[in-house]
Amino acid sequence: MPLSVKTPAEKTTEPYPRRWWALLVLCLSLLIVVMANTSLIVAAPDMTKDLGLSSSDLQWVIDGYTVPYAALMLVLGSIGDKYSRRGALIVGLLVFAGGAVLGSLVDRTELVITARAVMGVGAAVVMPATLSLLVAMFPKGERARAITAWSATSGLAIAVGPLAAGWLLADHAWGSTFLMNAPVAVVGVVGALLLVPPSKAEGMGRIDYVGGLLSIVSVGSLVYATIEGPHFGWGAGPIAAAVVAGVGLVAFAAWELRHPNPMLNVRKFTERPFGGSMLAVLFFFFGTFGSIYYSTQYLQFVLGYDALETGVRLLPLAGAVFAGAAVTGRVAPKLGVKAVVGIGMAIGTTGVLLLTRVDSGSTYTDFLPTLLVLGFAIGLSLSPATDTIMGSFPESELGVGGGANDTALELGGSLGIAILGSLLATSYKDRLSDLVGGQLPATALDTAKDSVGGGLAVAEQVAKTPGGGVQQAQALVEAVHESFAHAVAHTSLIGGIIMAAATMIVVAVLPGRKSADRRRREEPAPAPQETETVGVD
Repeated sequence: MPLSVKTPAEKTTEPYPRRWWALLVLCLSLLIVVMANTSLIVAAPDMTKDLGLSSSDLQWVIDGYTVPYAALMLVLGSIGDKYSRRGALIVGLLVFAGGAVLGSLVDRTELVITARAVMGVGAAVVMPATLSLLVAMFPKGERARAITAWSATSGLAIAVGPLAAGWLLADHAWGSTFLMNAPVAVVGVVGALLLVPPSKAEGMGRIDYVGGLLSIVSVGSLVYATIEGPHFGWGAGPIAAAVVAGVGLVAFAAWELRHPNPMLNVRKFTERPFGGSMLAVLFFFFGTFGSIYYSTQYLQFVLGYDALETGVRLLPLAGAVFAGAAVTGRVAPKLGVKAVVGIGMAIGTTGVLLLTRVDSGSTYTDFLPTLLVLGFAIGLSLSPATDTIMGSFPESELGVGGGANDTALELGGSLGIAILGSLLATSYKDRLSDLVGGQLPATALDTAKDSVGGGLAVAEQVAKTPGGGVQQAQALVEAVHESFAHAVAHTSLIGGIIMAAATMIVVAVLPGRKSADRRRREEPAPAPQETETVGVD
């Protein structure tokens, strides 16, 4: 067998023999793309101190990655289908690595945000390419298992990112959390050349660039408004972005409905398996990313764990993801997508609601059940939903399918962090104002109310002032801890209610197993030449 793979996946008459090794390359590529967000959570305190970041600055350091990542996946997935899925993976990894190197070298806020945006562009190429290549390589009988491994990798990255970043931050500056992605990306490029077969859509028409542009404007504006509005107020910018997003989505749908070769066939959203699965992915990551976002802050700011200690304490989530993935491989074929996804979302909702018990005396053991339950739910639910989404697209649109799935995932995570993070901040401010509103100067109170980190920084200053002292500082620390614990419990209640409502909607939309089986029997069989061309069915 030659060292480099040259035969396209579509031209083989048998399943690609090194497909499971190639899957490792795809999962490794996915791992660093997801880790780029989760690792930054534990690096945020060091970056804030070193760069003097405001709350707005920190938010955009995080979301400078998210906006291009979410907005570009659909278009870049289609381009990968048209020209080269493996080529898209390699180019995306190189762009991602370039952004990572840049982020490790700069020391100005705007340049860090720029580096994150470059990484987001690379991630938007990589993520849909991993799914489209996976589906192209694996025959249908093995596809569910391969997607289960892909889905488990997404969950693994949630825990591994903070752990890897924490290990580096013990002896290195925050720039190391950027730089660690570069060598992994290079390994991914080499692995792609050696193990991943070339693949592209056969007979694909011209790319719908107008639809692509409308999708970029719509999704990008929606993510921007979601980030800016809840956190920093609904001023002219966020309101304008929300209007552009609404108008853009309507224009996108109208254009796609009339276009003979649309970027995304929006009629698919009326198909219950596809629409229900997209909603499941979106809302699942809404609750998961939002709750892990503020749980990690509690571990660091209230319980005082450093970055490495925080990463270690998130590891049970990774173990639970693999347990859920093992279970779904056994039960999904028997119970069907609706039952497994519905049960998984109900379990995830329970995990979020468990955080309503948090108070100022809570310890890590109060967060452990949530980590275990959320991890198990991710492993159980994500794979069947993703498999259903990808199965809704023909072989010529696998990149678009991957882009649609990943846009739902990233948009859900962005909404979770933005909306639940905003509720958290509001609840924290209100509670802290009630506890210490008349005891601090206005400027100090504003700083303390800005974030839990700001409150602890004010307490440090109070301890050093002649009119303050250790006792007053300790009282402020206790008030900050109580306010943040109250905010976590209050936000988790609202997040749990949203997740519960979403679970009922998803269960109502997804078809039952009998309906799904009947639908499959009624679908026309593929033409013989199509089966021969694909060569993986």
